[in-house]
Amino acid sequence: MKRHAAFLLAALLFTGGLARDAVDQWIDRTDLPPLTVATGTEVVARDGTLLRAFTVADGRWRLDPGPVDPGFVAMLIAYEDRRFYDHPGVDPLAMLRAGLQALWNCHVVSGGSTLTMQVARLLEDSGTGRLDGKLRQIRVALALERRLTKEDILGLYLRLAPYGGNLEGIRAATLSYFGKDPRRLTPAEAALLVSLPQSPETRRPDRFPETAAKARTRVLDRMVRDGTMEDDRRSAALTEPVQKARHAFPAYAPHLAERLARERPDAHRIETTLDARLQASLETLAARAMRFSGARTSLAILVADHRTGDILASVGSPDWTNANRAGFIDMTRAIRSPGSTLKPFVYALAFDEGLAHPETLIEDRPTAFGTYAPQNFDRQFRGTITAREALQLSLNIPVVSLTEAIGPARLLAALRQSGGHPDLPGGQPGLAVALGGVGVTLEDLVQAYAALARLGQPIRLHTTPGAPEAVGQRLFGPEAAWLTADILAGLPPPAGAPAHRIAYKTGTSYGHRDAWALGFDGAHVAGVWMGRADGASVPGAFGGDLAAPILFDAFARLKPAPDPLPAPPPATLILPTARLPQPLQQFRPRGAAFSSATDAPEIAFPPNGAEVEAGPTLALKVRGGTPPFTWLANGAPLILADRARETALRNPGQGYITLSVIDAKGQSATAKVTLRP
Repeated sequence: MKRHAAFLLAALLFTGGLARDAVDQWIDRTDLPPLTVATGTEVVARDGTLLRAFTVADGRWRLDPGPVDPGFVAMLIAYEDRRFYDHPGVDPLAMLRAGLQALWNCHVVSGGSTLTMQVARLLEDSGTGRLDGKLRQIRVALALERRLTKEDILGLYLRLAPYGGNLEGIRAATLSYFGKDPRRLTPAEAALLVSLPQSPETRRPDRFPETAAKARTRVLDRMVRDGTMEDDRRSAALTEPVQKARHAFPAYAPHLAERLARERPDAHRIETTLDARLQASLETLAARAMRFSGARTSLAILVADHRTGDILASVGSPDWTNANRAGFIDMTRAIRSPGSTLKPFVYALAFDEGLAHPETLIEDRPTAFGTYAPQNFDRQFRGTITAREALQLSLNIPVVSLTEAIGPARLLAALRQSGGHPDLPGGQPGLAVALGGVGVTLEDLVQAYAALARLGQPIRLHTTPGAPEAVGQRLFGPEAAWLTADILAGLPPPAGAPAHRIAYKTGTSYGHRDAWALGFDGAHVAGVWMGRADGASVPGAFGGDLAAPILFDAFARLKPAPDPLPAPPPATLILPTARLPQPLQQFRPRGAAFSSATDAPEIAFPPNGAEVEAGPTLALKVRGGTPPFTWLANGAPLILADRARETALRNPGQGYITLSVIDAKGQSATAKVTLRP
């Protein structure tokens, strides 16, 4: 009877039961709840496409409605509160009708609540079955109408209406149930959404599709009965199936989106420079690439427009929910060894300082730089070659020679000028930085390659639309940058990759922990990293084999054909070796000492005097010498004519052992080691 009394009290209130002045004072003294409704942060692409949304503090999906289909709004008002634009917050006719029906039938037949009263209830979560709760809704509704416009009140409803589970507001509902924004809804979709807030849990289409369908039908029937919908449109709407499963909310660029939301906790909408189509395509590419890799292997991709600095896509991992791959770690920002990817900058700096030219002859032979004696990746030496060939083959000894000439600190300074933040173990740069002896991120490398693509002029990569370019000091002259890019553009694409002519470089860090590919054309720059997030080795991982095909695929998904690289600057020296100025025809390292011409072999492992744990096999490594090699243990030949520089001795036993290696020229080396249990 309390509910019936509330209906009658409201009816009396608006049929002259109370003095007007007393009513006005009662309304004006109302303490309203906060009218600012918190909505989840949204991160959107450059075209406004939703990349990722976040729940509000209590875990509910509540988003800004944005544009809403006018047909839905009209159906909502026609069904819930047809005199919405005429009443002052409470509809006395509807309340009187509901009260009389309740008295006559001894139970509630139809509700008398207006949309404004429903907003009042949602703002305060006041009960609907108690007299004091109903009176409070009436009072708040009347006060709301005096302080807000009808559109403001409708906007609050569209944000707060419950749609089942943790869904609140029209946009959360349409994204979850239909996978789209509410700007365009079919009559069937609109009718379902009109019916849900009346009983959001029992009519949830993902749990009770039959009940939801019946509620939808009642709304459509009312629309026909009231003359706001033709019967043929109702019949067509009833043929649409009710969605029986919720759609996942968009979660593109999840790592970047989460970082931006964390940096701007008060922002409701964060606009970015990302291209939604490209981002989705590259996330698909990353997931596909991981199908054929180890269970713990991860991957990251970054693409930017180096003309503006806009980051167009950022893939931090193949699957941010995959714990085995540590997918929650954003590998575009993880510090890793760059392998050979810094070599182009050594050459560009050397070209800029007049120390070398692409056609300068340079030595690739065993060389010692003090106590540092680098080896090529394949342990082979090419003798005298051009700098162009040395960079394209990614040889180590020539680039260390150039690094020794320009100074490793100069290379690090160039990385910092490009906007990177190299992490140097020990603080003092050595010659090994040219071979990956420094920590960098994928973002650092893509930014550095953007400067190379811009003929030496750096630019700050960013995700904020309209951000200033923040151009800094040149890394090197445009001529040196163009010559380096020309060398990289001469590399053939990886097997099976699209035949796009882009300038690119691959790299593999020590122990096969990181596989890299960086590349650019006349407009865009991209980088790919592959490895394990925990830094463990990935046997057989090479940048050229794994990362480079993904780089070329990323460019193919970016656009149909690459933009041409710029023409050579006017002062560029394009000559063969013989026509170069004499100092540029041959490069000699300043402080290097070449090994003897005999290039005698040396046992690199196990070193002389070492104690090694005995196992089923003993690893053997030889440095220098001429293959094939013969290995002896205590004078007995055990491995014959082996061309590999790394092999294994089976069942070596325990105790003292004398290892010897003999190369093809009869030169030998010996090491005495102890094999302990």
